[in-house]
Amino acid sequence: MANLLKNRAVLWAVLPLALASCDQKAKQAQAPFSVVGASIPDMQAALKSGRTTSREIVLQYLARIAIYNDKLHGAVKIDPAVLATADALDRERREGKVRGPLHGIPVAVKDNILTTSMPSSGGALAFKDYIPPYEATLVTNLREAGAIVMAKSTLTELANWMAAPPTPMEGGYNAVRGYSYNPYDPRAKDNGEPYLSTGGSSSGTGVSAEFWAANVGTDTGGSVVNPANASMQVGLRPTTGRISRWGIFPITLDQDSAGPMAKTVTDVAIMMGALEGAAPDAHDDATKTCAPPPNRDYTQYLKADALKGARIGIPRTSYYEPSQLPGTPAPSRGLRPDEAEAMKNAIEVLKAQGATVVDPADLPSVTSTDPQKNILVRQICGAPAFISGEEGVCSTVLRYGMKREFNAFLKTLGANAPVKTLTELRTWNSEHAAQGAIRYGQRQLDLADAIDLDKDKARYEEDRARDLRLSRDEGMDAPIKANNLDVLMFPGSGATDIGTKAGYPAIAVPYAMVSNPNGPASDPADAKTRPFGVSFLGLACTEPRLFAIAYAFEQATKKRVPPKSTP
Repeated sequence: MANLLKNRAVLWAVLPLALASCDQKAKQAQAPFSVVGASIPDMQAALKSGRTTSREIVLQYLARIAIYNDKLHGAVKIDPAVLATADALDRERREGKVRGPLHGIPVAVKDNILTTSMPSSGGALAFKDYIPPYEATLVTNLREAGAIVMAKSTLTELANWMAAPPTPMEGGYNAVRGYSYNPYDPRAKDNGEPYLSTGGSSSGTGVSAEFWAANVGTDTGGSVVNPANASMQVGLRPTTGRISRWGIFPITLDQDSAGPMAKTVTDVAIMMGALEGAAPDAHDDATKTCAPPPNRDYTQYLKADALKGARIGIPRTSYYEPSQLPGTPAPSRGLRPDEAEAMKNAIEVLKAQGATVVDPADLPSVTSTDPQKNILVRQICGAPAFISGEEGVCSTVLRYGMKREFNAFLKTLGANAPVKTLTELRTWNSEHAAQGAIRYGQRQLDLADAIDLDKDKARYEEDRARDLRLSRDEGMDAPIKANNLDVLMFPGSGATDIGTKAGYPAIAVPYAMVSNPNGPASDPADAKTRPFGVSFLGLACTEPRLFAIAYAFEQATKKRVPPKSTP
């Protein structure tokens, strides 16, 4: 009996050690954590369990950048202190301090967003190695949330306010990094231009290629929603000013916004909570427009059954089906057959999930037969014209705003700014044309600089008032309020012009792969495909409802597929 008791005592003493050994062996047997396909919550779970560290996550991303960036050009600069930053955040975690869901998560910001840890160029050669004297408010917010701002992502130079027809700049091109390529088809033409567009002036390349967990883009005319749609991501353009614009190369504060891009709605919701300030930014008055949700937590709205009882409008005219725009010789394109089929199926998903679909829910400013009252005809001055006599019909808001905002922005940079005025930038570009400063010219800059802020103010104010009326009162407000809708659902990123003029939020969700008519004709049809999603648009400050609907749609479909070019 004594021996039995002794053996039991030994057993109980040894058992914890044995279990610990088994647990350690089980952990070692687990597959190594991989960033590929991982969401931000996946990373946080791995960090919390000790399966990985922020340093290891950063090293994986750096390895992928080393392998794929020469082909894709998604990264412009890497923070040289990125591993030291990761180590510091790992140390905080070990000490029991976790700042939130972004703690230790590597992200990137568009290279027109000021950082003092890396150059901030806006893609302009004059600013190639420029280190600004301060950081953008949104960068400060990210750092305070524990995010690792590891890189600057590429862009279309100066957010695509550089060149204009007849020589428009290729999307994703800038003088600092050259062309960027879409991971879903990274092939280049003989002149270097991509066969598959990367979308708007922000880049979705780095997120899709798994260079970082999420990216922050900027959006004046669709450059968060467009690239998200083009690279099978979720992208949120929030209500104008909901994220501070302080410290961002501007076009016009009338429409400029910053917004997160990531692989999932959840990741974008987490990013949004960090990007939005707890209080209005004294540098950006528009941050007073919307109140943040409790604890700035947008994930609380992510419910898989949120489509049940939702009311969603289908703006069919021009966006789904072609229509004759006033003053134009031919109808608008509408959807191609495979796009139309995808949207038909998307509408069926809404219904199956319990949503009430109002179809059609057309916008008066889209169906108007008066060129002065049709928002699709009244494009941005400098954009491809739909009708003759463009200058008499187009909106000067961006052109005027660029002259006003860019010069004011340059003043905030102080004495070390490489140029002090828009005029000086144009002169510098011309003097460095041989070095590639203006491959596509700088007609947009020329036209903006020709603006007289006093003499042209009346035209600008008239255009701004008309843009607001056509995008809001006679645009999105009309069908939403008349039908008591939560959101409108658009194909792809087709409604970005209306949303950005109104200053309303929009979110893109991946949904399908469709034909890419711009692919090389010699390739088989299955090699010429491109991402195609849906966009939900709502009224000002309705991001919580937008997130709920986007998440429920995402969970009901789960259509996102990774690119084959970057396994």
